[in-house]
Amino acid sequence: MSDPYASRPSVHEERTDGFGTVRVLPLDPASDAPLLHRWVSEERAVFWGMNGLTVRQVAEIYAHMDTLGTHHAYLLLKDGAPAALLQTYEPEADRVGDCYPVAPGDIGIHLLLAPAGAGGPRPGWTAALMDAVAGFVLRGLGRTRVVADPDVANEKAVARFLRQGFTTGPEVVLPEIALPDVYLPEKKARLLFLTREVAFGG
Repeated sequence: MSDPYASRPSVHEERTDGFGTVRVLPLDPASDAPLLHRWVSEERAVFWGMNGLTVRQVAEIYAHMDTLGTHHAYLLLKDGAPAALLQTYEPEADRVGDCYPVAPGDIGIHLLLAPAGAGGPRPGWTAALMDAVAGFVLRGLGRTRVVADPDVANEKAVARFLRQGFTTGPEVVLPEIALPDVYLPEKKARLLFLTREVAFGG
């Protein structure tokens, strides 16, 4: 079967022995919306904030993001198969920037993993994928620290980041955003940080 993503250029590629190759592709709002809609509509993705949206609405959200110079969305492929949705943002241009002292070299991320396949959860899979994400944002984009802001109630996500070497920051309240193109409800978040030194051992 042909790889539908083979012709799309990647902005980063990581190969890990025993895991495989992760490619990072800029998101295509139109063509990727049906896939993303399936992911964000699942109950496990409730903290992503897109439950109940249509495919068109999902496409419109990411088409709007594509017009921004400070927020970007990527599709992560593992050996050619969709594995995660990654969003990056400049903290000073995001509501999280009002909640902590942003340092030069910071970059924010949101990560939504693809649902487990027919074989169920795979030990070590998430950690290896997150290593590739760290490689992209810290080495590929030349940043020095990653900031994550999962909902405090999303205990699985918080635990996942901590296992990956992130350190715990403060609990904050991200303010509501109500703009013509964007609405985000108030969010109680846990800030988490990962430095390049911790991620790559110095």
